[in-house]
Amino acid sequence: MVFQHLKILAMTLKTSMLELSKQVLKRVSFDKTLFRKELTKAIGWLKPDEKLLLKVWCLSTFSPMYRDIVIDAFRTMAKV
Repeated sequence: MVFQHLKILAMTLKTSMLELSKQVLKRVSFDKTLFRKELTKAIGWLKPDEKLLLKVWCLSTFSPMYRDIVIDAFRTMAKV
């Protein structure tokens, strides 16, 4: 029973971090430097499957304005 609650909590936190990252990126999208900084932090926090979801979301939400930044940030973080 306790394990089930922990599993649900973990899933909620995982979803929350992805959603929080999206909210932050929307709020800082007025500034290229801030956007890159927050995107890099978000990529570092998320698990691989969430990173893919974030990349797709970023490209669909912020292209063409920040397409190069999104691609570069994910490429750079993949090397780390």
